[in-house]
Amino acid sequence: MTLSTAISIANVHLQVSDLTRSLGFYQNALGLQVLRAEGQTAWLSANGEPPHLLQISALPNALPRPPRTSGLFHVAFRLPDRLALARLFYRLVALEVPFQGFADHAVSEALYLADPDGNGLELYRDRPRADWPFTNGQVQMTTDPLDVDRLLHEGTHSLETSHRIDPETDIGHIHLQVGDLERAERFYVDLIGMEVMQRSYPGALFIATDGYHHHIGLNIWAGRNVPPAPENTVGLRHFSIAIPDADAWRAKLNKMQTAGRTIKRLDEIDQESFAVKDDDSIEVRLVYRPTPP
Repeated sequence: MTLSTAISIANVHLQVSDLTRSLGFYQNALGLQVLRAEGQTAWLSANGEPPHLLQISALPNALPRPPRTSGLFHVAFRLPDRLALARLFYRLVALEVPFQGFADHAVSEALYLADPDGNGLELYRDRPRADWPFTNGQVQMTTDPLDVDRLLHEGTHSLETSHRIDPETDIGHIHLQVGDLERAERFYVDLIGMEVMQRSYPGALFIATDGYHHHIGLNIWAGRNVPPAPENTVGLRHFSIAIPDADAWRAKLNKMQTAGRTIKRLDEIDQESFAVKDDDSIEVRLVYRPTPP
């Protein structure tokens, strides 16, 4: 059953090797705000209010993630508009934060970088939906050069002096490295109920609900049938999908159970939620979260 309601990526939990170093990056460079910290874990949001967008937990002496493993490709923070992206870009350049790439994807403009542990990050803004290119019902994302000089110019001449990320920033999507696209499609499309938005991109699949270009990206660029990353490495611990409709959430729970998936109820953490692992051992949490009035 395809989800008839719009989902969102509620939050992402990353494992890092040094909490102080990571907080220095996410708070002082990226501009997120710490909601609370307990032991080796911290929770951050864009506006300083719950719910959190990012949870980071330090595992002392955590190893780098081997490149030919499944797991995180990047977490994508979505800025509300081009000016907000330009302001953040200007600040990161001023702080000499290294970038890995820049792209115009036709549906969005994106900056790529990594946190101190190499966890991939994307910062982007969407173009208006009316401008997204579609062919035969599928979005046609591209990877074209981004005019970074123009974007930097816009950020340089902004009167905004805040060192915080725009408070309307959210997680627009998450991109995962998997071992098999067809297998991943069976989990995220057939079981969770998302729709394929683009098949034509080499080695990748982009899926979403409500006509978005993608809430989840899947790729096999690390190789086919790659193993999961070891637990003692940095990287993705889990990510959460928020479903605003209670009936849809319960239907997903029942479908996972009927399919024989191992379910872990987490109602003591969120009002109603459960965790399940995909076929690459990536933990996905499905959370019932009503749309705010």
